[in-house]
Amino acid sequence: MTRKEPADTPLGDAFHLYDTTLRDGAQREGISYSVTDKLAVARLLDDLGVGFIEGGWPGALPKDTEFFARAASGELKLRHAALVAFGATRKAGAKAEQDQQVRALLDSQAPVVTLVAKSDLRHIERALRVDVDEACEMVRDTVAFLVGEGRRIFLDAEHFFDGYAFSPDTALRVLDAGVNAGADVAVLCDTNGGQLPLGLAETVREVKERTGFRLGIHCQDDTSCAVANSVAAVQAGVTHVQCTANGYGERAGNADLFAVTGNLVTKLGMEVLPTGGAAELTRVSHALAEIANIAPYTHQAYVGASAFAHKAGLHASAIKVDPLLYNHIDPASVGNDMRVLVTEMAGRASLELKGRELGVDLAGQPEALTSAVRKVKRLESEGWSFEAADASLELLLRREVDGPQSDVLDEPPFELESYRVVLDHRSDGEVVSEATVKVHVAGQRVIATAEGNGPVHALDAALREALTPHLSWLDSVELADYKVRILPGHPGTDAVTRVLVETSDGEREWTTVGVHGNIVEASWLALCDALVHKSLREGPA
Repeated sequence: MTRKEPADTPLGDAFHLYDTTLRDGAQREGISYSVTDKLAVARLLDDLGVGFIEGGWPGALPKDTEFFARAASGELKLRHAALVAFGATRKAGAKAEQDQQVRALLDSQAPVVTLVAKSDLRHIERALRVDVDEACEMVRDTVAFLVGEGRRIFLDAEHFFDGYAFSPDTALRVLDAGVNAGADVAVLCDTNGGQLPLGLAETVREVKERTGFRLGIHCQDDTSCAVANSVAAVQAGVTHVQCTANGYGERAGNADLFAVTGNLVTKLGMEVLPTGGAAELTRVSHALAEIANIAPYTHQAYVGASAFAHKAGLHASAIKVDPLLYNHIDPASVGNDMRVLVTEMAGRASLELKGRELGVDLAGQPEALTSAVRKVKRLESEGWSFEAADASLELLLRREVDGPQSDVLDEPPFELESYRVVLDHRSDGEVVSEATVKVHVAGQRVIATAEGNGPVHALDAALREALTPHLSWLDSVELADYKVRILPGHPGTDAVTRVLVETSDGEREWTTVGVHGNIVEASWLALCDALVHKSLREGPA
């Protein structure tokens, strides 16, 4: 089922990268992993090379119990990570070996167990309703029992920083009870997420000096400092860091595994992943977002689509000389890419770099470049947006570079004569749109009519009916996404509509934009650009 040793990194057991996506991360609002999902998440985390994967709380949650049972049956084969079962210490007044929840931890067959224990005097007295002596005995008895059964134990000291500020001696007594009973790591938990980096680091140093224990850190993100707090704790001496994928977790979330790892690898030079693991950060982040059914956060550090995206012309001018002048690292080192965004802020350098990215060489063509910059700025002022519509931008640039000789102008896949869209409200209450298009394609005049559940759907269907017999590649092309935004007009003018169309051919996706006062015409412009862009790649049949 698992390895008993952490990931095969140069640091080995000297440093633990510990993931709790399947337990703490699953507490995020909107996330509900099936057992199959949990197995898929564990495999991805293992592929990345984390040292420990906390699978859940067996005995407390049926899905987690099933997850560990399926993992133990051989369904989960881990190459790098050790599987961890999470649970609580025994109940007050009982014996660990007789506690059903503790027995469930053994039954999970996980080689590592993380035990949570309250370390704040107020929680001990008000929530557990026991005195400090009994709370420490609950920790000591449970750890000793599980160690005696051959399990490696990590102790999560819940509410540690708040508890240490309120009653330092109580918090340290809980740590002492766990470590002296055999726990390998005492994990200091900022359970309420209220700490700031400097204060947290100071507490970590003080606890390390007073105890000499091996310490870990677990941070919530309620002050937006979970990543900073985790890195500060490492710099203060902890050698075990608990994180969740993409910062998933209850309330504001947890320390983001990918940001923490990115910082440890690229800023502190710590080889916490196997060779090549850092370059997989972006891929794994996005794959885990898909399983969680949460759209990837585009502005996420290191792995977000916008993490290395540059919009200002001043940035682009420097990037043209040396990309690292405005990138804090090489994006490829974490599996990401640099992008140049073209908007009304774009200058010549931005457009030249973007053209290079799109395969349009603007270098050495100052007139075409100047014309393209002016056109982009004018169109953006009228409501067009090329920031997310690379395909439409590429067509614009090619027209500027090639001029009248452009293939885009000379041999488009079709030429519009006219189109018409009508709305039919039928007697049974059904509302259907009908579109008719008249186009010239392959030397023929073609008229086609189709129905759809809306005017754009009907127009797309009619256009396809007209073109499919003449364009062999059209069957593979489909509308993947359609977005509409109503933009306020300039003083004295009506509002305009901006439409973004995302198209796919099963192998790649591209986005086009259309802007007009009429939503159907804006959609038509975007649909046409999508097909023209495809024809550039494939050529007409």
